[in-house]
Amino acid sequence: MANLAIPTIDLSPFFNNEDAENSKKRVKEIIRQACSEYGFFQIVNHGVPLDLLSRAMELSKAFFRFSDEEKLECNPNAGAPLLAGYSKQPEISPDKNEYILMFPPETGFNILPSNPPDFREAMEELFSYFTKAGQLVESIMNDSLGLPENFLKEYNNDRSWDFMVAMHYFPATESENNGITPHEDGNTVTFVVQDEAGGLEVCKNGEWIPVIPELGKIVVNLGDSIQVMTNKKFKSATHRVVRPKGRSRHSFAFFYNIQGDKWVEPLPQFTKEIGETAKYRGFFYKDYQALRMRNKTHPSARPEDAINITHYEISTS
Repeated sequence: MANLAIPTIDLSPFFNNEDAENSKKRVKEIIRQACSEYGFFQIVNHGVPLDLLSRAMELSKAFFRFSDEEKLECNPNAGAPLLAGYSKQPEISPDKNEYILMFPPETGFNILPSNPPDFREAMEELFSYFTKAGQLVESIMNDSLGLPENFLKEYNNDRSWDFMVAMHYFPATESENNGITPHEDGNTVTFVVQDEAGGLEVCKNGEWIPVIPELGKIVVNLGDSIQVMTNKKFKSATHRVVRPKGRSRHSFAFFYNIQGDKWVEPLPQFTKEIGETAKYRGFFYKDYQALRMRNKTHPSARPEDAINITHYEISTS
């Protein structure tokens, strides 16, 4: 029953050439409510081909079945500024997974395997479709917030910082089942596709709600940047991954990002124009990402000491 609380939203009105304005308005209102209450929802009829999702997942599983030696052929070069390619979480990390990270294909940064043979083609195609879905969701959010037409599109028009991760989580042990510790994403919108193993959970009002995987559904969660820009009108979703016992978990996560030199702050439409005080100090996106990266490279002894968006929160006391 818990999964029913996470809205599933049909985006087909945005692909219908017939007059669907009333349907679009209903979708925008449902998304506005989901973003205000959860920062988390699922989408169907989103424009990403279902056969591509299935094919990409099977190719990802095939890659992670290879030996460590074969997978390490896609390991990022030491000292590379962008760690595209294959990586595995260090033993000391509480997160228990391995992954391949890729940036937009046109950047030339990607280190993708030649085996399975169709891996690169499928991942690049999936990246392209996720990008289009991100632009659509961003446009719907723009209208749901009552912002000027194409405001978010024009603000966030550089796609060079987007990235996608194909992930493999190791089976849980008898004593430990953490896949990824509870966190919020720093970007604007994240898409997640998980295999039948599930494991993704979202926190609402202090309760963890499992997101049950279903073929064709893409999970959408909002990140810190949108929470800041809307001055907390929209929520950044707290989520985690719990590894299942006796089986691996596979997923894709696509991060629809902001270009690093962009200044992020509460928009005037949600502060001075409506007589509300800004709840955050502004920051360059790349600076916040650097702080978040340091959480991983130099983890704090206490999880509560990790830097998150509260670092920029303005105290009202």
